[in-house]
Order: sequence, then C-alpha cells, then structure tokens
Amino acid sequence: MRTALATLFIVGVALAPALRADSRSEARAQVEFGIAVAQKGLWKEALFRWEKAIKLDPTYAAAYNNLAIAYEHEGEFEKAREAYEKAVELDPKSTFIRQNYEFFKEINDRTGARAAR
Repeated sequence: MRTALATLFIVGVALAPALRADSRSEARAQVEFGIAVAQKGLWKEALFRWEKAIKLDPTYAAAYNNLAIAYEHEGEFEKAREAYEKAVELDPKSTFIRQNYEFFKEINDRTGARAAR
C-alpha cells in the first residue's frame, strides 16, 4: 500500500510540469485570441479571454498586462492598476510591461490631479 502511494505521488509530481505546460499553452491561446478581438474593438470579449488566461496560468505576466490594458479601456482604473502591478511583480525585467504601467500611472495621476481641482 505504501509503495502504491509513493508511486502515485511520484507520477503526480512527474505530470505536474506537463500540466503546467498545457495550462500555459491554453493561456497563450486565450491571450492571442484576446489580442485578435481587441484589434476588432471587441474589448469585453478580450477582457473575458485575458481573465480566462490568468485563471489557467496565474503566473503569466503578459496576460496580466493585457488584462490591465482592457480594464483601462473599460474605465476600471483600480483593476487596471492591480493587474499592472501583478504583471510587474511576475516579470519585473519586462521593459514592455514596466513602460505600459508607467504610462498608465502618468495619465492616471494627471487625470486625477485635474479632477481634484
């Protein structure tokens, strides 16, 4: 019995990387589909796809970046900020993600300052 449990644990550990690879692959497909529909102006569908991508792979920084852009487009600025922060946390070396986040903060800060006047 103990040997059978050990074997199941080993098999489960051995399958984990394959399952993560499948999740990343499916998440990548969702991100690509989201990009395609966003380019057609279908932002709610893109938002749905990118939310699905991060459920499939919560470590996928590019999906969080795209999700932030969609939230920003839909006027959900707090959600956008959270998604950008998560993207930066997951991939702090990504110049692309950091530039998007800095641009978002600059515009948001400027807009916020105008609204406060």
